[in-house]
Amino acid sequence: MNMKHCSLLTVSILLACNANAAGFQVAEHSASGLGRAFSGEGAVADNASVLARNPAAMTLFETAQFSGALSIVDPEVDVYDVTNSEQSNDVAPMQIVPATYYISPINESWAWGIGLFTTYGVATDYPDDISAGDMAGDTSLLSVNINPNIAYRLNDQVSLGAGINIVYAEAELTRHKGSLYQFFNSGSQKSDKLIGMTGETIAYGWNVGGLYELDQHNRFGFSYRSKVDLDFDDGEFSSYDSDIASSSKVDGRLQISLPAIIELSAFHQLNDQWAVHYGWQQTDWSSFKELKATSTDCANGVCFYKPEKYDDNNRYSFGATYSVNQTWTLRAGIAYDEQAGKATLSIPDSDRFWYSAGLTYVMSENMTLDAGFALVISKSGKFTEKNAADQELTFDAEGAAYISAIQMNYTFK
Repeated sequence: MNMKHCSLLTVSILLACNANAAGFQVAEHSASGLGRAFSGEGAVADNASVLARNPAAMTLFETAQFSGALSIVDPEVDVYDVTNSEQSNDVAPMQIVPATYYISPINESWAWGIGLFTTYGVATDYPDDISAGDMAGDTSLLSVNINPNIAYRLNDQVSLGAGINIVYAEAELTRHKGSLYQFFNSGSQKSDKLIGMTGETIAYGWNVGGLYELDQHNRFGFSYRSKVDLDFDDGEFSSYDSDIASSSKVDGRLQISLPAIIELSAFHQLNDQWAVHYGWQQTDWSSFKELKATSTDCANGVCFYKPEKYDDNNRYSFGATYSVNQTWTLRAGIAYDEQAGKATLSIPDSDRFWYSAGLTYVMSENMTLDAGFALVISKSGKFTEKNAADQELTFDAEGAAYISAIQMNYTFK
């Protein structure tokens, strides 16, 4: 490869379009929450999945409960390369997101619980032979959060909770030469691999929460989940024939911060049948400033580098719950999720609107079944980005996501 162009190579990695939440955030923690567009999640506490949003709410449980949820996220994201007249359809594959929770009171003041869920992750699959192959390709970031928590009731109105987060993450990517193939040896093609990287790591964080009960029908929740610094310090970087590294495969390191999250929630039981709930969530995306992979086997120790332009984003949600009878409960919600960062091919971020509905069916004295569905519509628009050869390309992106979930809750009596 021509070393002039090699020195210009900056490749976006590990992050790609995600139609259902800003950046690469994952909101799908429960089927009951999905049905109300995750409004009031830190205060509703209708099952053990509240642990993922506010540990202080565990004091509301009189007996132990288990909840297990399975969400299916089916994004439809299409990106059109205006400059090269190339269309990439359905670049974000369907994903299955599982979650499990267990909460148990210890006595009248103390409760504990543990959850297994995710707050960040992404997957994308662009065609191998697109001209912008150096900017987007096959990408996956999987993270699993093990979150033990403890909660304490100070008095009839105030409860506090805290927990630790043990995050396991796997990352894998492949980028292709795209239009850069002309700078390589004769016989090179657009679909040839340009770089690749794999890695796995374990990182740690913490979370706290508070719950204020004005009375038995009105309560407010606060929660904060710290950022988690992922350090893929034993990853493998593949440079193939790009001459970025001293050999085709070398040890590489990548560091990424999963942003902190703050959330305020409220729940109001209006009468025997109706309840309303609402919430505000802010994610500290401004802490996400760059993507940088390093290795002593790469020139100047840097295998690639890409600055990111992100700001903190807000999510506003509102929903209602209607109890039909002792067997059926219906819910619905809407939400607005702000764009977090400047749109790029790797993350064509945009504002999102959620429209959700769901229900609960009481199967027995101990068991209930939740189901939820949401349509998430992303605002379409154009953006520009420079490739590794310093050429400015124009893209047009649009997307939506269909999210469905089912959940089982079992109360130990």
